Amino acid sequence: MAARHDRATDPGLQEELLQARRGTAFFARKLNELTDAELDGGSLLPGWTRRHVVAHVGYNARAIARLVEWAATGVETPMYPSVAVRDHEIDFGATLPPIALRNLFDHSAVHLSVEWRDLPDRDWANEVKTIQGRTVPASETVWMRTREVWIHAVDLGNGAAFADIPEAVLERLLRDITGAWHARGTDAGLIIRVSGTDLVFGDTGAQDTRLGDPVTVSGPLASVAAWAAGRTTRAGGAGITATRGKDALSEVPVAPKWI
Repeated sequence: MAARHDRATDPGLQEELLQARRGTAFFARKLNELTDAELDGGSLLPGWTRRHVVAHVGYNARAIARLVEWAATGVETPMYPSVAVRDHEIDFGATLPPIALRNLFDHSAVHLSVEWRDLPDRDWANEVKTIQGRTVPASETVWMRTREVWIHAVDLGNGAAFADIPEAVLERLLRDITGAWHARGTDAGLIIRVSGTDLVFGDTGAQDTRLGDPVTVSGPLASVAAWAAGRTTRAGGAGITATRGKDALSEVPVAPKWI
């Protein structure tokens, strides 16, 4: 039987699908490096064990697959009935036996990949709604999953770092995060610079305000992304500096809330 390929033909979308699948493979590798007993250990996310992270990533694939099905059929199939239902699902999943938890991740990832594979070009622009209530084209589901698998592979806390994430993903992640800050107005007086590049994010017009000198947070791309995403230096946040005007600050400020 001949191998089946993605029906999507747009080169940009094909590249995004590749990054999502690479992230899934990376998460799978970090998960497989953990023993069953180590799944009970803490993750980089406060209050969550590694079990919670795996359950979340597994159920997230199912939820995103429902959006792809919505785009394909036109029948509204929300990610979750509510945030409370999502949270309960994660808590339940964290109690599963190790083999069931691993199977949840494996099977849900394959299901989502197949849903993407079978979606024709004409349906990728169809609109669906995220759990946050945003209306987006089906193509956005690829990025939604990409950031989940790459970031949460780091959150497993067993050696992965933001430096392992492709630069293209990190740059888009920073745009996502700083865009969310800007929409809420929480980036006032805060500038983010990526060392060795011309990438600048945040309140880039702060110099023209009456708020005083802006705070500028600088560092390598992976480190700045880890900081912006609220992860610790264990997740690759080393090398971050902060200045106010010409003066170095003794501590880097906590990043505004992202999600």
